[in-house]
Amino acid sequence: MRIIKKLDIFILKGYLQLFAGTFFICLFIFLMQFVWKYVDDLVGKGLTWDILAKFFWYCSLTLIPLSVPLAVLLASLITFGNFGERFELLAMKASGIPLIRILMPVFITALLICSGSFYFQNNVSPEANKQLYSLLWSMRQKSPELDIPEGIFYSDIPGYNLYVERKDAETGMLYGVMIYTNTDNYEDTQIVIADSGRLQSTADKTHLKLTLYDGERFKNMSNQSGAMLRANIPYMRESFIEEIDYIAFDNQFNLFDASLFAGNAQAKNLSEIYRGIDSIRSRTDSIGHSIYENAKRSYLSRELSAGRKDSAKIVKEVADIAPFDTLFNQLRDDQKSSAWKSALNRTETMKAECEFRSTCYTTELNTQLRRHLMEAQKKYTLSLSCLLFFFIGAPLGAIIRKGGLGIPVVVSVVFFIFYYIINVAGENNAKVGAWDAYFGEWLSSMVLLPIGGWLTYKANSDSVVFDIEGYKKFFMKLLGLRISRKLNRKEVILYDPDYTKCREEMQQLIEDCKTYSDNHFLLMMPSYWHIFFQYQEDTTVIGISKRLEALIKELHNSKSNVIIGLLNMLPFIIPDAHTRPFRNARRNKWAGVILPVGILLWLRIWRYRLRLSRDLDKVQEIGQEIIKRINAIENETVKKS
Repeated sequence: MRIIKKLDIFILKGYLQLFAGTFFICLFIFLMQFVWKYVDDLVGKGLTWDILAKFFWYCSLTLIPLSVPLAVLLASLITFGNFGERFELLAMKASGIPLIRILMPVFITALLICSGSFYFQNNVSPEANKQLYSLLWSMRQKSPELDIPEGIFYSDIPGYNLYVERKDAETGMLYGVMIYTNTDNYEDTQIVIADSGRLQSTADKTHLKLTLYDGERFKNMSNQSGAMLRANIPYMRESFIEEIDYIAFDNQFNLFDASLFAGNAQAKNLSEIYRGIDSIRSRTDSIGHSIYENAKRSYLSRELSAGRKDSAKIVKEVADIAPFDTLFNQLRDDQKSSAWKSALNRTETMKAECEFRSTCYTTELNTQLRRHLMEAQKKYTLSLSCLLFFFIGAPLGAIIRKGGLGIPVVVSVVFFIFYYIINVAGENNAKVGAWDAYFGEWLSSMVLLPIGGWLTYKANSDSVVFDIEGYKKFFMKLLGLRISRKLNRKEVILYDPDYTKCREEMQQLIEDCKTYSDNHFLLMMPSYWHIFFQYQEDTTVIGISKRLEALIKELHNSKSNVIIGLLNMLPFIIPDAHTRPFRNARRNKWAGVILPVGILLWLRIWRYRLRLSRDLDKVQEIGQEIIKRINAIENETVKKS
């Protein structure tokens, strides 16, 4: 017996071709989005083709794990959409092959893709990330005049902190320039403020030419003697119209060593990540122990030097000391209050110092720990998403039965954006510590899993999922919205209605509606106990509803447009909506026990009682109009005869 059947080969042939095409399309889209994000680091830097080729190559490698899930979703959706559109899926089912068996070859392929994605992320992506970070950092260091941001200090030029209010990208002019010159001695700091300026590279690429216009320079003079107070240190103030400074800076493209970025979580495989997590936790524990020892040494223990006294004598003196409570009770009230205040101040000081040390030393470590935990889980979740997207795309294609690049692409993009938004939200909350790292990374998978299972179940049972009218009726019934009648005059009428009988039936219906409204207080709230626990069928309303529908069916054969219009104005009488929430007695009892749900359903039933009251009044009003019209038709018939 052949393990791989011709049907499997036929399905895989169509799927793999689409997967290859959609994968490269998705990779290209993500690559363009990534390049657009870093376009400022590429344009105008004079980068050679080999550097750009390396950049695009490593970008592509890092984006492959993100492109594969979307490619699986698109390929699965289009493949089974094509099968459904060409009735090939129907032919497979008609021959007795269940949908699960049809999905099996693609499922095995998706499982292999999932495993390959995990291997790629664990072995190839870390090295690609290191090389990409090295390239990006090297690009930013080349031609720094192009990278100066607006409104914040720029410190990538050694020895200088540069602030620019505004810059003109076309002319290269900088406006509102402020420069702090960094030196080893704080007192020798120079500050330069200029109206405008320009930063350019020299021809030999070894210096930066800084041209400043209309500014001032402030500089503290060196205080060699150290005798003068800080407030008396002299300073120099210099004004200038134009000033040119040359800053030593190697502007050649120098590729940074990729090993400098090996500490980044994205540049590690799983074993390195777990070693990094152990190292970070060990450092955190050592810092906590250090803080404890410092607090213990400074606040919690008070060691006194005993000098050269005899140890036996010291022990005897300590033993003779009265208990603490006894000594404390011997103090005066003011001394006790002073002691309590002193202890409280020392405790608050110790608490503040411990919190400060903890914040300073452990905040960065906790951030690194969260990133390592997230990156470890991301390798699993991103690989698993390939399988989850298969369970969404393949059943969805079998349900909508539309192939090509139209509806499948739209549906795939919507699902992927939904997944991406949840994933980014989870990662952002996990990064700042608002959510647990495991929960933040697995949230998107937990959302996709029930969706994929539900779609697979619906597709396997041939259930209608995208029936707009069905959903419309469901929500209208749930919210209690009215459904209007849409009756049109029949083009072919086999027999005319018996107007005499219809008039009598309508008259009786009007009287029954009036009697029911008078005998039942529909405007009052219903009994909670009777609704959920002692249901009684309202046979009167059921009879009114059936008789009304039969009368409308009979009068629909009328040739009078007026009567047809009046029939459309008659409401639908829902027989049991005002008496119970569910038709199943057990569900009613459970709903009554769960008070929040029961109260909402109770108010909903009261709303239906109010609606029934209005509907009965409407039937009486429209019924009178129909009777008048029937009388007019009969009078016209008598006159003609």
